[in-house]
Amino acid sequence: MHPRFTPVRDCFHDLFSSGRETGAALAVWYDGHPIIDLVGGGADPGWRPDTLVNVYSVGKPVAAACLLALVDRGLVELDSPVAAYWPGFRTPATVRQVLSHTAGLPAFPVARPAAAVADWSLLCADLAAATPEWEPGTVAGEHAWTYGHLVGELVRRVDGRSVGRFLADEIAGPWQLDLAFGLAATDRRRCADVSYGDPGWPVRMLGAPGSLRARALGNPSGGLDVAVVNSPLWRGAEVPAVNLHATASGLARFYAGLLAGGTLDGVRLFGADLVAEATRAQYDGPDLLLERRTRWTLGMQWEEDGSWGMGGIGGSSAWADPGRGYAFAYVTARLADHDRVEELVEALHSCL
Repeated sequence: MHPRFTPVRDCFHDLFSSGRETGAALAVWYDGHPIIDLVGGGADPGWRPDTLVNVYSVGKPVAAACLLALVDRGLVELDSPVAAYWPGFRTPATVRQVLSHTAGLPAFPVARPAAAVADWSLLCADLAAATPEWEPGTVAGEHAWTYGHLVGELVRRVDGRSVGRFLADEIAGPWQLDLAFGLAATDRRRCADVSYGDPGWPVRMLGAPGSLRARALGNPSGGLDVAVVNSPLWRGAEVPAVNLHATASGLARFYAGLLAGGTLDGVRLFGADLVAEATRAQYDGPDLLLERRTRWTLGMQWEEDGSWGMGGIGGSSAWADPGRGYAFAYVTARLADHDRVEELVEALHSCL
């Protein structure tokens, strides 16, 4: 690592020495090149560069990229109704509205147990038959658990492959990204177990009983329970809204490719025009689940400084900052708040 970025390395190490971090990785690309790749913590044998961890909503843009690849190939139209590709889908939402969290289906409509995460067809049938909670396109509400099934079933209906298989074949493979939905047994052995930064974390994340947030994050049950999230059931299932398993370097490479206009190491996956469309704000207004103003792109959040990406509950985060010219990814097994990322970013900006 170049001495210029020593403050970032020192900040990363301080998270461990202070006890705020137990297992994490940080990767940054700057000006089209990898400049930082740090890993630390964990029980023996400890974290390695290829350690995978569940990154929750950080995976949403990766799921969106699978559908956008089909848009790029002319197989899907952004403003076509979902039902054009998914017969029997009742909600009159467009593909664009699904991608931008305005489709009106922020929660699975039927209460399901944790085991339902392994039943793709069941959860997609629930969504197809659901009545939207608002007129599609009128307001946003993060589709916290449902996003990946909406996007992923569109991929499957058009291409024939599951979103996890499509990701492996068409995006992760060509761009050499170490990340996946639905891990094989060999990759499950590379996973770090997640743990709570404090025992009250699951209750805080769910919010008020009966709220939209609680309904969205609590069904199927178990998604905030470390016993479930660390299980072979969860790691082997495809729950693309929240169970991408990734390395920091894999996520940083993903955003470096988008920042470069859709071509990485000479491999073109997306046209520059589509990347520009996918990374501009499609919706700017209140988000009913997040309960704050949010700007949604086609799969990501757009921030005031022009950066775009996604954070996940628990503290993992990844994004690109076109103005400053970097792609950033932090993944953690310690489920807590985003203050760790904020401090790392402050250190990085001080170096640029």
